[in-house]
Amino acid sequence: MVLPPFIAAELLSEIDVPSTHERLASIIHTNIVPRLIERHTRPAGGDTVAARNPSAGDIAKLAHLVLDPNIQLSSDFIRHLEQAGHSVEDLFVTLLEPAARCLGTMWDNDECSFVDVTYGVARLQQLLALGSHSHSVPEFSQKRTVFMVTLADEKHSLGITMVETFLHAGGWAVTPLHRASVEQVEAMVSQEWFAVAGLTIGSTSQLPQLVSTIRAIRSQSCNPAIGIMVGGPPFAGHPEIVAEVGADATAINAPAAVLVAQRLFDIGAARNWQAHSTGATRRMQPA
Repeated sequence: MVLPPFIAAELLSEIDVPSTHERLASIIHTNIVPRLIERHTRPAGGDTVAARNPSAGDIAKLAHLVLDPNIQLSSDFIRHLEQAGHSVEDLFVTLLEPAARCLGTMWDNDECSFVDVTYGVARLQQLLALGSHSHSVPEFSQKRTVFMVTLADEKHSLGITMVETFLHAGGWAVTPLHRASVEQVEAMVSQEWFAVAGLTIGSTSQLPQLVSTIRAIRSQSCNPAIGIMVGGPPFAGHPEIVAEVGADATAINAPAAVLVAQRLFDIGAARNWQAHSTGATRRMQPA
């Protein structure tokens, strides 16, 4: 069983582990594994990229192991891949985050339930935290806080509300602030510590306001190492815009956003605010 903080306590009683395993195994066999294999097909021009990526067999094996209640099996497999030369970041990009995206697609198509997706994403979060050693951070669950923002002129909030729902289900403490001004965002991040901030926009016309808001978060945040993820139609198919607006990452759907948030949490923990042995949190500038 996956335990908090990777899954909301109120969902634990709803999970029938054997039936969830059976449903997710079917999803992985028929959808996730083929899609991941397609993404990891050896390029025609050489072996350099393929040598860095997990093989189709690796993908299929992890897809099966992640369904087992014994987390040690899948964590041992991740450790084996790291020892073979794959970094946590490589595995996140080529294996774990695509699996979360595929689970989200299955949910969109009514091929699995919200609880099924939550269980799968919870295990992927757990694997990320174990691989990055962020689970050893004192007060780990209390630090998994995320600030979700829509900008002042954004009229649509369904997308970010769905992300907030999945983040909460994934054990995150979520603070929403919809249709917020830059001043409101500044006030919030200067008063409360957040590991991650998530912002969404509906059109490219909002990009200048997004840039200003991200700059305000970076300059005023109680956590100088705060991770920032962005979402919305302008980023679909244009990941280069993420860096242009000053953010760290984007996600294609709500389950993937949960895994992206966990990765940003792990990076912050490893580089910037890992606690001293006394339990006091270091306050360091971003790497």
